[in-house]
Amino acid sequence: MKQKSGLTWLRHVPAARWLAGYRVDWLAGDAVAGCTLAAYAIPVSLAYAGLAGLPPQAGIYGYLLGGLGYALLGSSRQLAIGPTSAISLMIADTVATMAYGDAHRYAQIASLAACMVAMLCMMAWLLRLSVLVRLISDSILVGFKAGAGLTIAMTQMPSLLGVAGGGHNFFERTGLLVGQLGQIHYLVFALGLVAILLLVLGDRLLPAKPVGLAVVALSILVASAFGFPDLGVPTTGEVPAGLPSLEVPSLRLRDVEGIVPLAAGCLLLAYIESVSAARTFAAKHGYSLDPRQEFLGLGAANLAAALGHGYPVAGGLSQSAVNDKAGARTPLALIFASCTLALCLLFLTGLLANLPKAVLAAVVLTAVYGLVDFPAMLRMWRISRMDFYAAAIALGAVLLLGILQGILLAALASILMLLARASRPHVAFLGRIPGTSSYSDLARHPENEPLPHAIVFRPEASLLYVNADSVLEAVTERLEAARDIRLVVCDLSASPHIDLAGSRMLHQLHLDLASRGIALRIVGAHGRVRDLLRAEGIGEEVGGLDRLLTLDDQLGSIGK
Repeated sequence: MKQKSGLTWLRHVPAARWLAGYRVDWLAGDAVAGCTLAAYAIPVSLAYAGLAGLPPQAGIYGYLLGGLGYALLGSSRQLAIGPTSAISLMIADTVATMAYGDAHRYAQIASLAACMVAMLCMMAWLLRLSVLVRLISDSILVGFKAGAGLTIAMTQMPSLLGVAGGGHNFFERTGLLVGQLGQIHYLVFALGLVAILLLVLGDRLLPAKPVGLAVVALSILVASAFGFPDLGVPTTGEVPAGLPSLEVPSLRLRDVEGIVPLAAGCLLLAYIESVSAARTFAAKHGYSLDPRQEFLGLGAANLAAALGHGYPVAGGLSQSAVNDKAGARTPLALIFASCTLALCLLFLTGLLANLPKAVLAAVVLTAVYGLVDFPAMLRMWRISRMDFYAAAIALGAVLLLGILQGILLAALASILMLLARASRPHVAFLGRIPGTSSYSDLARHPENEPLPHAIVFRPEASLLYVNADSVLEAVTERLEAARDIRLVVCDLSASPHIDLAGSRMLHQLHLDLASRGIALRIVGAHGRVRDLLRAEGIGEEVGGLDRLLTLDDQLGSIGK
């Protein structure tokens, strides 16, 4: 029995499975991928840590420790874990008001947020909440990413131009930046523009190569050789050497008001982005991804980051693409990346002191460029206005309120729009297809023959409490506009489910029609729908619910 229990727990440790089936010929690919990922991670993690308002080493700690945690419990073989732009901005927007200007408290709250994300991941795994993420539609993600990309870009423009910047949302930052254009530090601006040009050209000409690291190294050499720090060019400054010490955040949850909403927002972003990226590579390489297991993988990654003074981490498409293109076959690549980053922290941090902040701003700007997809929003406008409105709400909410409030408002708007759409389903009023015994929607096919003395309606959705009144209103309006009606037939073939509100609506319709001397019949009801209607006594009121009775049979009864 104990052995069986141990094997049961191993089901939730994917590392035990991929290590058991590991092949020696995969080792070289994983090692190269790990070193390449580390080379990519250094400039990106430094830039994202600055975006989050944290010391530069905090970003590296996130990649180093987060990757180790995910390698143990994550179900994707190519997903790379580290700080992301959206989460970094969420930390910057939210933690500043909690820290009261205390830099040490700021860092502690960021680590506590990662610890809380790990706890929420465990709760979500236990409660099987992976299904709830589907409430965030792809349309909302398009708008959210566009808003996040624009907001992040605006936070980096002051560093790119060498001005002070400021502001609390996109519009405030834009207004302040416009007012500071006369104070541009042209050497800083030129350095940033050259870095952007090199990054863009490098990504196009040398895909999957550590172009960012090369640009960072080149900028350090140039800044050191020409004494840029003495010329007023802001630099990263000294990065502490050595590995992070492991300890539980000293703050407690009750010490920080608002930490739970912050962690919930980080988890929502982390899970959506991670699972989206992981599914892409699982489909490419032909293996199955376990969405529920991803909660454990992200939880382990964030717990490790929290213990090492990092902040919330997630999987991302860009770093995972680097990992995949470099030849990663298993999560062992993440372990190689962590080892490489550890060596850099031990021996190479002194080289980062003269890294210009304008170059890090260039790294962030080129990284978030792909988030802004206005062509996708224009396509929504042409094809589906409802999806466009959802994306526009997410975009506006992020620009006005920030990342955390924006994604929460967008999620609420998504649910409300879903309910609004479900509350007014299409009700098809049927006519006979000429020369046949088949029937279809008169509104879509005006050539159909109207039915004398009868109305046949087909609700094209389940009959539930959110839409029952709407269906009744549509039928009543149609009835008022018609003359000499003797029979109304409800075709439930397109209604897979019905609840008590739906059955009571049919009962009310029966009473209204009976007062006018009009009969109500039902055809096409599915098995469970028939069961509920019979239990409610509707079957007797409508002359039975025979599953073999057709619409033709009911229409033939007129006048009998």
